[in-house]
Amino acid sequence: MKWQGRRRSSNMEDRRGMSGGKMLLGGGVIGIVVLLVQMFTGTDLSQVIPPEMTQGGSQGTERTVELTEEEKQMGEFVSVVLADTEDIWAKIFQENGLTYQNPQLVLFSDAVQTGCGGASAASGPFYCPADQTVYMDLVFFDELQSRFGAKGGDFAIAYVIAHEVGHHVQNLLGVSGKTQQAMQSSSAADANRLSVALELQADFYAGVWTHYNQELNDALEPGDIEEALSAANAVGDDTIQERMQGSANQETFTHGTSEQRMQWFTKGYKSGDVNQGNTFQELGLSR
Repeated sequence: MKWQGRRRSSNMEDRRGMSGGKMLLGGGVIGIVVLLVQMFTGTDLSQVIPPEMTQGGSQGTERTVELTEEEKQMGEFVSVVLADTEDIWAKIFQENGLTYQNPQLVLFSDAVQTGCGGASAASGPFYCPADQTVYMDLVFFDELQSRFGAKGGDFAIAYVIAHEVGHHVQNLLGVSGKTQQAMQSSSAADANRLSVALELQADFYAGVWTHYNQELNDALEPGDIEEALSAANAVGDDTIQERMQGSANQETFTHGTSEQRMQWFTKGYKSGDVNQGNTFQELGLSR
């Protein structure tokens, strides 16, 4: 992605290097894999992995670590991507007679306190509607590549940021709140299907953002779309379950299959039309 020399967002806070306190026991990597599986598939691995390997605990005191030049550059890249989401979603909202409110984005290491409670690096990138903030520990992308087979690259990161900002868009439009209410009064299977629709729509919105980013900023480089699709493929429920437990159980899917995630991102990218992203209707659901 062409990003150097472009506007950075003022809505990003970099807390990396300022971490400590509660961290994952067991070295972190196992915990990351376990919670990635639980986050993306709904699978409970508590009967397989010993509790001491995944439970949070006090380990060390708060400390400050100097960021490397590579880490600083990555922070600058994230800030530019966030700025692009601000500009593009402000334009889309304005075209539809609405006003876009920018989210915040926090980069952290190890653990963070949010409006939705405490979280560790093992949670993966996530959006908290309570404080309208995206939280990311960039170690997630190393795990995505080394453990789950993603291609890697800067646009894989851009795709995930755009996906989480897509959840912010859903929050502003009231879709998230309505879906959460519906999930609370649904069976487990139906709640999972609603969750899949919500996640696939965020993938679609990531595609719409990519469409506009190319059209307005000429920001894409050869291989960028392949990087995004590789990341989408790697975090499909079926791909993760098959990799971690040897088979996939559709009833426990919460984010959609690899094929669905790539399909909806591609649809958003090719159409650039936010009105074509009713994943709920496509899956035979109402919201």
